[in-house]
Amino acid sequence: MVSPAPFQSVISDSDRALLRHLIDYHSAQSMPDVWAILQNRSDILAVTALHDPHAKPEVKITYGDLCQQFQQFATGLQTLGVQKGDRVALFADNSPRWLIADQGMMMAGVVNVVRGSQADVDELAFIISNSGSTGLVVEDLKTFKRLQPSLESLPIRFVLLLSDETLPDLGDRKGLNFTDLMAIGASSSFSPVTLQRNELATLLYTSGTTGKPKGVMLTHGNLMHQIETLGTVVQPNLGDRVLSILPTWHAYERSCEYFLLSQGCTQIYTSLRHVKADLKHYKPNFMVGVPRLWESIYEGIQKQFREQPASRQRLIQTFLANSQRYIEAKRIVQGLSLAVPNPSSSQRLAAQLEAAARSPLHKLAAKMVYSKVKDATGGNIKQVISGGGSLAMHIDTFFEIIGVEILVGYGLTETAPVLTARRPNRNMRGSAGQPMPATEIRIVDLETRKPLPKGDRGLVLARGPQIMAGYYENPEATAKAIDSEGWFDTGDLGCLILDDFLVLTGRAKDTIVLTNGENIEPQPIEDACVRSAYIDQIMLVGQDQRSLGALIVPNLDALSQWATTQGKTFVPPNETTASDAKGLTLEDKAIQDLIRQELVREVQDRPGYRADDRIGPFRLLTEPFSMENGMMTQTLKIRRPAVYDRYQDLIDEMFRQ
Repeated sequence: MVSPAPFQSVISDSDRALLRHLIDYHSAQSMPDVWAILQNRSDILAVTALHDPHAKPEVKITYGDLCQQFQQFATGLQTLGVQKGDRVALFADNSPRWLIADQGMMMAGVVNVVRGSQADVDELAFIISNSGSTGLVVEDLKTFKRLQPSLESLPIRFVLLLSDETLPDLGDRKGLNFTDLMAIGASSSFSPVTLQRNELATLLYTSGTTGKPKGVMLTHGNLMHQIETLGTVVQPNLGDRVLSILPTWHAYERSCEYFLLSQGCTQIYTSLRHVKADLKHYKPNFMVGVPRLWESIYEGIQKQFREQPASRQRLIQTFLANSQRYIEAKRIVQGLSLAVPNPSSSQRLAAQLEAAARSPLHKLAAKMVYSKVKDATGGNIKQVISGGGSLAMHIDTFFEIIGVEILVGYGLTETAPVLTARRPNRNMRGSAGQPMPATEIRIVDLETRKPLPKGDRGLVLARGPQIMAGYYENPEATAKAIDSEGWFDTGDLGCLILDDFLVLTGRAKDTIVLTNGENIEPQPIEDACVRSAYIDQIMLVGQDQRSLGALIVPNLDALSQWATTQGKTFVPPNETTASDAKGLTLEDKAIQDLIRQELVREVQDRPGYRADDRIGPFRLLTEPFSMENGMMTQTLKIRRPAVYDRYQDLIDEMFRQ
C-alpha cells in the first residue's frame, strides 16, 4: 500500500488540504483501481463522464456505463488470447472509444503503444516493430489500409477497428470492429488482473536525436503520481465541465484527462473547427491547451478590438494600459513579480499605492470591456492549464487582466509529464511554477554537472515518482537520460528563484517545440537545407514560436555567381563602395527571394516532410559559425546555446515581424 506520507514534508498546510483525493486513491496501484473506487461512489455513477457532441450520432456516456465498457473491452481482449504484459498498438485520435480502448487494455494488463492515426506510415510501422506489439487497434478502415502493406512481416495476431466498419479477410489474423469486440466482452467472463506500480503501463514514442522515435516506458506508478498530485494545481468539483482539444494520446493531455476524470468531471470533446463555438455553448470550467491555443484566442480578441470605431479603440487601449500597470504593481505587492522577484519594503509600498490608484479604472474596464471578452471563453472558466511550451508574457498578462487564470505547467513525455506547475495561490506569471509534490528540481552546470546556487542559470535536472522507467530496449539512451542517482536530464536550461519557482530560459538539447506542441528535430531539416549551393550553414530556431525560423550563413561566392547570371553584381558584406551602390546586397529582395525559394524546395523535397517543417522567418548572417568565435565545437557541431545567446535580440526581432 502506498500512503500519502512521502508528500507530507514537501507540501504546505494549505496545499495538504487540497490533496483530499489522496484519501480515496492512496491504495490504488493503477488506473483500473481508480475506476473500481469510482464505481463504489453512488454520487458519481449517473454523472456524464464523456460527451462527444460532434460525433454522428452524438455520444454521451455516464461514469457507470463507462466503467462497464472498460471491462467489456478488457474481456474482449482476453477472449482473443491477450495476456498480461502483451504489447498492443493503439493508433487512433480523440474520441470516447479511444479512452475505452486505452483503459480496457490497462484493465486486461496490456501495455498499450500509442500514437495518432495520422502519423507517417513508416513511423507507425517502426513503432509496431520496435515495441514487439502483437495486436493492433486502429481508428478506422482507412488507417488500417494505410498500414496493411507494412504488416506482412510484423507479428500482429489480431486487428481491431474502433469504428463499426468491416475488415477484409486477414487470413490467419483475427479481425474485429468495436461493436463486435464489445458484444464478445458482454457475453464473456472477465478475469481480474492484478497490477503493481512498478509494472509497465504504456509506451509513448517520442522523437530522438537520431531521428528515430524512442519508446518512453511509463509505469502505473508514473501515471498514478499525476493522479495523486495534480490536485495541488486544480481542485475540480463533481460534474465540472472540461473541454478537450489536444491529442488524447499525448502524455500531457492524457494525464490531465486521467486526473480530471478521477474527480468526476465531464469531458467534452472539441476541435479547432468547433472550439470557439463550444467555449460559448458548453461554458467549460477547465481547459487544457498549448500556448498556440491561447495565442489564437488572444489574436481573435485583438482583431475585434481593431474593428471598433477609433474612439472606442482609444478607450480600450487606455483601459489595457492602465490595467497592465495595475496587474504589474499587484504582482510586486504579492511577491509574485518575475521583474521584481525580491521587492524591498519601499518597492512594495510604492506598488501598493499604484495598485490602489489604478484599481478604480481597472474595475470600470472589467465591467465595460473585460467581462464581455471573458464571455468568449464561456464565462465560467475557473482555470486553464497550459503546457507544451513557454507562454509569452504578454499573453499571460492579457488573460490575467481579463480575469482568466492560466496555470502553466512544465514537463516532458519522459516525466509522465508534469514536473512543475503554477498554483492558483502562487501564480508567478512568466515562470513554469513550483515542483510537484515529491518532485525535486536541480540546476547544474552544463559541463561539470555540479549544482548551481539559486538564481544561476544551468541545466534542469529532475527526480521523482513520475520519471520514466527508461527507453524501451535502449539502455544506452536511458543511461544518458537518467544518471545513477535517478536524476533525469530534461535538456532544458533554467534557474530556480524565490520559493523554488522554475524559470526556463532555453534548451540545451536540439529539439524545438512549437506553440502547437509539435516537436521538431532540427538536424535533418538543416542537413537538407545545406544542400543548396547558396547556404553554407544554417541553424533552426523557433522554440515556443508558431513556426520554425532560421539563422543562415550564405555562400557568398555562389551568390556572386548567381548575381552575374541576372546581369547584376553582388556586393559582399562590409565591402560597399560608391561604385557598388547599385549592386545587390544580402538585404535586397532578389537575394531574399532566392534564399526563400531554396529553403522551400530543399525542405519540401526532404523525405518525411511535414507541414510543421516549413521555415518561416529567416535572417542572413555575415559571420560564419566557427570554433574561433565559440559557436562551433571541436567536432564542428553548432553550439546552439552559444548561438542563441549571441543572436537572441535578432531572433526576437525576427519573430516579432
